[in-house]
Amino acid sequence: MAEKIKLNIRNPVSIREKVYSALRNDILNGKIAPGARMVETKLANQIKASRTPVREALHMLEMEGLLESIPRVGYRVKQIKWNELEEITQIRVVNETLAAQWALKRITLKEIQALEQNLADAEDDLKNGHPEYFVQHDAEFHEIFVRASGSERLLELCQLLRRHMLRYRIESLYLPEVVSGAIEGHKKIVACIKSKDGREIEKAIWDHLEKSKEEIRRHAFGEKGSEHQL
Repeated sequence: MAEKIKLNIRNPVSIREKVYSALRNDILNGKIAPGARMVETKLANQIKASRTPVREALHMLEMEGLLESIPRVGYRVKQIKWNELEEITQIRVVNETLAAQWALKRITLKEIQALEQNLADAEDDLKNGHPEYFVQHDAEFHEIFVRASGSERLLELCQLLRRHMLRYRIESLYLPEVVSGAIEGHKKIVACIKSKDGREIEKAIWDHLEKSKEEIRRHAFGEKGSEHQL
């Protein structure tokens, strides 16, 4: 007979996890800029907590590659670099192409309708002068079709990579012309999903992510791309 396990969890979300989650989201969303310093004592005073959970949260962010340690000073948000962006883009292409191939076999009519509604909402917001809303539409779009693959692990990886790429992309995602181009990329992906075209969907995802990378080159790095870093 299996042994009964009793859990007594008084605080399911610790202060460390709250600090980690809040800082991580602000870094990935561009609210905390590359190069910004993170001082343990100041953060602890700001949230009225002890230094230990803040220190642990900062260390977790360093392990994830979002912060770098500065001896005798604290931490700093890592600069974004062109070679890292290229690496993220190529890994995203591989993962999201795999997700799309699996989704072609498993996607439901309800999920296809959700993708189409996402496109309609994104276009409406753009027409009404709210390109900034596309950040959420983009996250939702990629989650819907990757989740349709049936793999939670693949969804987890794809979401992580998309959020990391958002650090580079956030500046350009408030521009109407960039948002319009991204919506067109999403439309092509949906068309391939509906037609069950495995060959074309690989090209659609590649084109979409490459276009995103080139927009970042122009708006975050300047035209020279690899010669610059923020």
